[in-house]
Amino acid sequence: MAGDGRVLDALVVRTWCALALEALGREREELDAINVYPVADGDTGTNLYLTVESASRAVNAVFAGESAAPGLGDALRAMAHGALIGARGNSGTILAQLLRGMTEVLVEQGGGVAAALRRAARSAREAVAHPVEGTILSVATAAGSAAVPDDDDSAALAAAYAGARQALQETPGQLDVLGRAGVVDAGGQGLLAVLGALVQAVTGDMPVRPPTGRLVSPAHPVVAEPCADGGPAFEVIYLLEAEDSAVARLRTRLDGLGDSLVVVGGDGLWNVHVHVDDAGAAVEAGVEAGRPYRIRITHFDTPPPAESREPVQRAVVAVVPGEGLAALCETAGATTVLARPGEPLASGELVEAIRRAHAREVVLMPNDPELRHTASAAAEQARAEGVRVALIPTRSAVQGIAALAVHEPGRRFDEDVVAMTSAAGATRYGELAVAERQSFTSAGVCQAGDVLGLIDGDVAVIGEDLASTAETVLDRMLSAGGELVTLVLPDDAPPGLADRLETHVRRRHLAVDTAIHGGAGAPLMIGVE
Repeated sequence: MAGDGRVLDALVVRTWCALALEALGREREELDAINVYPVADGDTGTNLYLTVESASRAVNAVFAGESAAPGLGDALRAMAHGALIGARGNSGTILAQLLRGMTEVLVEQGGGVAAALRRAARSAREAVAHPVEGTILSVATAAGSAAVPDDDDSAALAAAYAGARQALQETPGQLDVLGRAGVVDAGGQGLLAVLGALVQAVTGDMPVRPPTGRLVSPAHPVVAEPCADGGPAFEVIYLLEAEDSAVARLRTRLDGLGDSLVVVGGDGLWNVHVHVDDAGAAVEAGVEAGRPYRIRITHFDTPPPAESREPVQRAVVAVVPGEGLAALCETAGATTVLARPGEPLASGELVEAIRRAHAREVVLMPNDPELRHTASAAAEQARAEGVRVALIPTRSAVQGIAALAVHEPGRRFDEDVVAMTSAAGATRYGELAVAERQSFTSAGVCQAGDVLGLIDGDVAVIGEDLASTAETVLDRMLSAGGELVTLVLPDDAPPGLADRLETHVRRRHLAVDTAIHGGAGAPLMIGVE
């Protein structure tokens, strides 16, 4: 630690990201449940989690890509940039700006934590078209005000957390909708979790957090007020490459179209968030300002339209990484959601898929460990709409295929879920990928272009070509036994790859059957049951 009281370095930032992600994962369901402002759409916790997840990935990438240890500036810039490009929802977008404001002071101006927190709060307010007290903005402002400039960074952080904690408890008295619902502001509580993670990263001790975000008894549900008639119907979010002058005009244009306008970023890259009735006009305004991309349009939760047909008794909803797998799963009777590379799904997309399935009972399979919190949030929302949902924590599409193979709609729901869960759990999963850069892995150092063989999510083999690496992965996965190998290949797989791997299994592992499917989103996916 430096003698001037500075406590932040690149490793602390990396630890901060990991602890913040862990904290938001624990609190995500509660934050979603108390989310009543600006729209009671039940996704604030999930949005904050996904925003920090993107920031954490960016920081980890800096560590993986550097031959020497990265500096504080590298880590903070990566964190802020990752949050900017992955920001979700109103609170996530504001959090991205808070991180950017802190980075400006800590890196570019060489200031301390107290000054960084104050600048973060100011920049977040500047990014919001019409700031409202009793929100995440109030909590951020209180944190900055409580941090004493003359203190060292550790003391400043402790004071900032205490100030934010007190401000959070005051939010129901500042915003009527919170007081009527008996909750504190969900975004503010999420920010407190992020600040608490920073305190823990610096001191090693987890600060005392508020006991709950609910001011009413946990036995009583939060009553969210419906949106007023004529309120904005859509949330529109996109990244925008544009000049500052164009963004200033865009703010004015979007402010006239809707509300909850937040525009964050700078240096040519911006994240735009707004609630509007005319989603097309909001996107067109972005086109006039520059180049919008990663456009997300979400219809606010309203009662689903009445169906002319009776709901079916049971359905399966599965996330799949490729159109070929989607066709396979749909043939087996599942409703599918197509995963987009590098862009996490939102809980609302899974809820829409559950609604499309139009069933009284739904088995939900995320098929990706990184979607576990998102899928859990979607399941809770669907349950609130009267659908019985069971979440099977599948970590790969091949586990989902195994579960779908034993699905029987005719048996009792609980029995079907147990059978599907057992089939998924009994399936080891592997995947082949191509290394994009030199990095350290659990199997050693890989170079850009190497073929990586992953088993149960960890790199187990580093090879030079797809076929021989796949054979090594198969041998390792089958060393503990197995009855069925499932191979899922992409449509552009090398000619003869499937035949070669099937022959390898038949010759080396007697009595093991092989099933081959197309449509993988990776060079090769492997399942062993």
